[in-house]
Amino acid sequence: MTDARRELPLLGRLNRRGFRLVMVLDGLAVVGLMVGSMLWRYGVPPWPTYPIGAYALSFTVSTVIFLTAFYFGGLYEREPRLGGAAVLPRVAGLSLAAGSFVALLNLALTGLVRQRGSLTQRVLPFPITNLVVVIVLVAIAVAVNRAVVHAIRTRREGPPRVVLAGDEADLDLARRHLTVVEAGQLVVVAEVVDPRAVVEVARESRATDVLLVTAGWLDEWYPRTIGRLDRMGLTTLLRVTGRETLFGLDRLREVGGLPFVLLLPQTMPPSQRHFKRLLDLFLLLVTAPVWLLLLGAVALYQLAVAGRPLLFTQTRVGAGGETFDMVKFRTMRTDAEADGVAQLSTEGDPRVIPACRWVRATRADELPQILHILSGKMSVVGPRPERPELTKGFEKEIAGYTRRHEVPPGLTGLAQIHGRYHTDAEYKLGYDLQYLVNWSPVLDLEIIARTIWVILTRRV
Repeated sequence: MTDARRELPLLGRLNRRGFRLVMVLDGLAVVGLMVGSMLWRYGVPPWPTYPIGAYALSFTVSTVIFLTAFYFGGLYEREPRLGGAAVLPRVAGLSLAAGSFVALLNLALTGLVRQRGSLTQRVLPFPITNLVVVIVLVAIAVAVNRAVVHAIRTRREGPPRVVLAGDEADLDLARRHLTVVEAGQLVVVAEVVDPRAVVEVARESRATDVLLVTAGWLDEWYPRTIGRLDRMGLTTLLRVTGRETLFGLDRLREVGGLPFVLLLPQTMPPSQRHFKRLLDLFLLLVTAPVWLLLLGAVALYQLAVAGRPLLFTQTRVGAGGETFDMVKFRTMRTDAEADGVAQLSTEGDPRVIPACRWVRATRADELPQILHILSGKMSVVGPRPERPELTKGFEKEIAGYTRRHEVPPGLTGLAQIHGRYHTDAEYKLGYDLQYLVNWSPVLDLEIIARTIWVILTRRV
């Protein structure tokens, strides 16, 4: 096994692209339970009031909604084989959310068609009683699917092959606990007492998982070693003590009676990043009349007071560390960096054109970046895009700085609303990582609302 990973069969390649065979099983379960609930209640078709085609449409739409909820809920992300979190509580919440959305969508669509004079009672003819039953049974069926897939995988690949990594005292504690693990649940294939040797040992032993039992090694492993292990297809778990739990760790996993937490090379899983992208496009669509008007008005003002060039282009670092040419309205003199050296903005920066201070204070100079959001180079909310000259220095001085590049940079963000232009980069990184760890659509909407307040108070 290498960092580049061996050539995989078709199913393996699809798996790497986000497709999971269990998606098909879940879809069959949802459709089967919907049809089964109707057969149980009404017998064989024809069913009451509606033609079979209407029911088929209802089942199709509902199944897509359930699977979409499962996907964006992270249910199809790669899960570790060791200490897997309980599936049923999570699936139950997602199933309830999907079923509720189906019911609301049915009400909304039915109301619309009735306004147009249709006598249709329901656009999606699926009885509420049946829907409630399906919500409960789908949660159980999806949890059973996970158990079946896990059992098949274990039978095909064998038990997890584990590398224990840590100091000798911690390794001895782990050995004593792992002796009580039932045969076939895991196999310890190697032990590592040198933090720099884990990648080579894991490769040679063909391991599938790494258990880090000495928390002090994390400073040396983070983020490069953890990233390399992930690219090799290995899962890394960190044993936590009472000290670490005081930091607010959640979703602890148990292996051999010891508490572990999953170490991820990426804070936001792909499903959340895809959801975030859809949210960006939706927000731009519904606010288009507002931002188009503001963009035109500020452009005319800038032409009048600052002249040409209207736009200021700078190379910034985007998602994955890739650079792009970011545009904004020019608010500084054309000779602001005549010496060619990148400089951070300061409070009361003398390079700012006086008539443009309010544009900068209200952050109206950032409006052209909406074009970058449309192209996917930026997001509505995210870490501030920095210049590569400055980023190189920050990456050397601040551990974990590269993790802020996991998502596209944002027009606004947690660091932007709490910090100022002159706030130290290390403090801003704390806000950026907090945002990535706690991301949700609600958090994005909250940051947008607070950004409006920052703009109105001209606080930078």
